[in-house]
Amino acid sequence: MPMGHTATGQAGSGGLTATEHRLANGLRVVLSEDHLTPVAAVCLWYDVGSRHEVEGRTGLAHLFEHLMFQGSGQVKGNGHFELVQGAGGSLNGTTSFERTNYFETMPAHQLELALWLEADRMGSLLAALDDESMENQRDVVKNERRQRYDNVPYGTAFERLTALAYPEGHPYHHTPIGSMADLDAATLEDARAFFRTYYAPNNAVLSVVGDIDPEQTLAWVEKYFGSIPGHDGKHPPRDGSLPDVIGAQLREEVVEEVPARALMAAYRLPHDGTRACDAADLALTVLGGGESSRLHNRLVRRDQTAVAAGFGLLRLAGAPSLGWLDVKTSAGVEVPRIEAAVDEELARFAAEGPTPEEMERAQAQLEREWLDRLGTVAGRADELCRYAVLFGDPQLALTAVQRVLDVSAEEVQAVAKARLRPDNRAVLVYEPLAADESAENAAETDEPAQNVATEGADQ
Repeated sequence: MPMGHTATGQAGSGGLTATEHRLANGLRVVLSEDHLTPVAAVCLWYDVGSRHEVEGRTGLAHLFEHLMFQGSGQVKGNGHFELVQGAGGSLNGTTSFERTNYFETMPAHQLELALWLEADRMGSLLAALDDESMENQRDVVKNERRQRYDNVPYGTAFERLTALAYPEGHPYHHTPIGSMADLDAATLEDARAFFRTYYAPNNAVLSVVGDIDPEQTLAWVEKYFGSIPGHDGKHPPRDGSLPDVIGAQLREEVVEEVPARALMAAYRLPHDGTRACDAADLALTVLGGGESSRLHNRLVRRDQTAVAAGFGLLRLAGAPSLGWLDVKTSAGVEVPRIEAAVDEELARFAAEGPTPEEMERAQAQLEREWLDRLGTVAGRADELCRYAVLFGDPQLALTAVQRVLDVSAEEVQAVAKARLRPDNRAVLVYEPLAADESAENAAETDEPAQNVATEGADQ
């Protein structure tokens, strides 16, 4: 039977508790009881994302997010969706730089079904993985790339900025969607080797949260997952460390058919899991987190030079995080005017720091976001997995807000002064096509791509 220990409620955890267990095959299991509503969430994080991919085979992690919904040893075709939804549940999966996750929220009495389904595809996906499912999902992922990236306004911004912010050869230089060429090049044997390497119980964390009986839940986990063998062939991701500051502004201009000029920038910030990253989160919240932020007040309300202005944090554990600036200009406003105003506000913030009122508001905003995540069984299951996979301790999820509330205004000012500088950013400027070029493009009639998006794979 699985071994484990029980955690007690900690200060700042809101009374929430979690228990941790590990099966003999290495699967980590985290349970959190919550009898408020008769539902249970199952979340499974695999420690594999696009940072684990090698040159020439990008996009495999995201492709597998789709393949995992295409049948397994005892569940054929679309059966995973049909069984979960037929039982009144919901499900999906996502891929990022640092992990791939799968999740179901079920009526509590259907928990065993969700656990059996996840175990079946962990243990027997290769029995169903063939050329037909590979080709089908390869086409689905390519179509997703067209629909979400290549054929929408500003769709390639994330891909372009990360490629600028992380140098060639860096494990975060490419995004999870992968390139068309690499998706075409991936073979069935590539997929099978990827699955054997990363989709093993000793490379995963399973969390179950909600109206559960922990003893019965552990018995089901042992019954369905316990016989799946582990795999020791995983290579650690390549080193993602970089200097604190880029050292020079990196810049790219894109002329496309977009509705407005845009200024986007990615600033190199501290790694997730550090106090400095929490300070950076507070700085960006004061500067660009909502309609009470400095940049919104300056650009949208006062100057009326922008229709939207936001500044948020992409937290990353294995590489420097990114502070993500996104400003869409008002009609007729040139980007240099926006950029000068942004730099002026960042310099003022670095010189003066946040006011007490701004600190209180920013901390309250991040506390509310934390409560929102932990307030649902699905959100809490995801957070427990996140802290277990990325930081080794799921209990950190229950006290994360306290670490944010402990950060001082001086620390927020210090990280802004050190990092929110012109020589520490990658900049992307969007300029709309000239009117005659837009009219020429509109006159061309291309056959639209067929919509074959699968239900199962949100990136």
